[in-house]
Amino acid sequence: MKIKCVFLFVIVLIYLRSSAQKTIQERLGYSKDAKLLILHADDLGVSHAEDSASIYLLEHGFISSGSMQVPCPWFSEISTYAANHPNADIGIHLTLTSEWQYYKWPSVAGKDKTASLLNNNAYFYDDLDSLGKMAKLADVETELRAQIEKAMHAGVHPTHLDAHMGCCFFNKDFFKIYLKLAHEYKLPCLLNVNAFKLFYHVDISDLITGKDVVTDNVFMAVPPADAKNRAALYTQIFQSIKPGLNCILLHAAFDDDEMKAITMNHDDYGAAWRQADYDFFASDACKKNIS
Repeated sequence: MKIKCVFLFVIVLIYLRSSAQKTIQERLGYSKDAKLLILHADDLGVSHAEDSASIYLLEHGFISSGSMQVPCPWFSEISTYAANHPNADIGIHLTLTSEWQYYKWPSVAGKDKTASLLNNNAYFYDDLDSLGKMAKLADVETELRAQIEKAMHAGVHPTHLDAHMGCCFFNKDFFKIYLKLAHEYKLPCLLNVNAFKLFYHVDISDLITGKDVVTDNVFMAVPPADAKNRAALYTQIFQSIKPGLNCILLHAAFDDDEMKAITMNHDDYGAAWRQADYDFFASDACKKNIS
């Protein structure tokens, strides 16, 4: 059975207007055993290399959606693209961490409003542990709201929300803010009960309702998945996909000097690691798995 590549914002419009008794596949006009797949690029806005690689994949139909990091230096490039291409399925990759060694970003709302989210150099913390220990919930909501508002002010019509490094998933109080904002702005957000339990040890099952779109499975090439074996890994993922709504999170960028400098001493998610994602999803090996 072929896998159907689908667009997230179309799924949501049909989902919310359809009968709750049907599976999401049936609401979209497919049989109940259809395998639906969202191919989603994270980290747009982090660099020109990330933007150009992801835009190429979007424009050529190799992937179906992406999301932008509003605090990052190349936000203006990707927000301009999104504003000029309103039919592109591009959401907001809500960001509360700044993980690269020398390439950093501050909060959008400003230090005076989000001091608990920032280190001594006024940048986001490198890691989730520091964020969880130091952050005040009011500051979290202020910052996430500011990122959504900045994107919309730039002419972006975001199609969904998700979270960089799982910064809204690892803490149940953070997750409540994430879900609150998604409902307030009437945007779908990335939700998966099993993945959040497995990777973040957070149970969200009591917080989601029938109005929320929940993926059945989320996949990603997690380090130490290396570039040489990426095609085999993704092929295995395609072969394992079950009927329902599935999502593959990818990170496409070019292995150039810019991306190498940004990801210096961070090879696990570095330039070569991202080039491998681009190479696979632009390949015939990927296309033959998707109708």
